[in-house]
Amino acid sequence: MYPEDLKYSKDHEWVRVEGEEWVFGITDFAQSELGEVVFVELPEVGDSFAAGDEVGTIESVKAVAEVYAPVGGDIVAINELLADAPEKVNEDPHGAGWLARVRPASTADLEQLMDAAAYQELIADG
Repeated sequence: MYPEDLKYSKDHEWVRVEGEEWVFGITDFAQSELGEVVFVELPEVGDSFAAGDEVGTIESVKAVAEVYAPVGGDIVAINELLADAPEKVNEDPHGAGWLARVRPASTADLEQLMDAAAYQELIADG
């Protein structure tokens, strides 16, 4: 359910290291809590954020939720597919439903995140 190659934040975002760039999105738990996603607001390419900064929002039929940067850095790409197909966040949150690609400011941010086992424990404890 939660890929071992990802790192997870307490705010229910994930990060995948892909060389010098890192990809992030929201977890399966987060998308299931939101319900049917109908709109995704993403940051602009070139924007810079610190870990924990709000970088966008996800609107569902039930609520609007903030998305927080799980790591700091510069946005180098956004998932433009989500403009026309926001449901990808529900269908494949750890894959095709990714939100943004970042050039990290520091690898230290990654060390603050949880592995899959710790994240599953977090959500099990509710």
